[in-house]
Amino acid sequence: MNCELTNLRTGGNILVIIPAYNEEKMIGEVIDGAKKFANRIVVVNDASTDRTAEIAAEKGAIVLSHLVNLGLGGALRTGLEYARRTNAEFTITFDADGQHCPEDIPKIIQPLREKKAEVVLGVRFADIKQNNVPFHRFVYNTLLAKWATFLCYGLAVSDSQSGLRAFSQTALEKISLRSLRMEVSSEFVGEIKRNNLVLVEVPIQTIYTKYSLSKGQSFFTGIKTFLNIILNRFSE
Repeated sequence: MNCELTNLRTGGNILVIIPAYNEEKMIGEVIDGAKKFANRIVVVNDASTDRTAEIAAEKGAIVLSHLVNLGLGGALRTGLEYARRTNAEFTITFDADGQHCPEDIPKIIQPLREKKAEVVLGVRFADIKQNNVPFHRFVYNTLLAKWATFLCYGLAVSDSQSGLRAFSQTALEKISLRSLRMEVSSEFVGEIKRNNLVLVEVPIQTIYTKYSLSKGQSFFTGIKTFLNIILNRFSE
């Protein structure tokens, strides 16, 4: 991973949740990176049919496995419930495809540590050129998802679909999710709004590779997620 190093130090009880479905190619490298900045790594194996769970266990992660595929939302719900039950001081959600830089973990924890935030959201599009953001990703995330999230939940954020987030222990106790699929990212925003949680946004680095692009939102998946954001909100 080509990431810029940070001078921030980590400390405290830090748990990183990595939802994973058929990520045997990258999961080992992602865990190795995250272990440098966290006390515990939890991989939620969402009924993978490859060696994701086996590799994660070999790398020392706690592996929670679903018998059937529940989707991103289902995997995050499992991981967050584990964090609540084990009293994590700081909880991080982290993508399994190698898109995020582990070196950003101390950066997004810092506002929590300084009591300036209860939730921190990593923003991928602060520097489009530096992060080499594909145009269709920029359009989907800054137009469709961003405005759908705002219209549905009443809170404007810079990157509603970012997978790199940090939660304080008190915030985690208040957040309650219903979504099972990728629209869960917008539901997080809704929960921040509903519970009046203090949010800070922090620019993060992003690694777009052929592999990470193949694992993320395609144009048609993005449209489906956009519609699900709206349906999820108004089916409450």
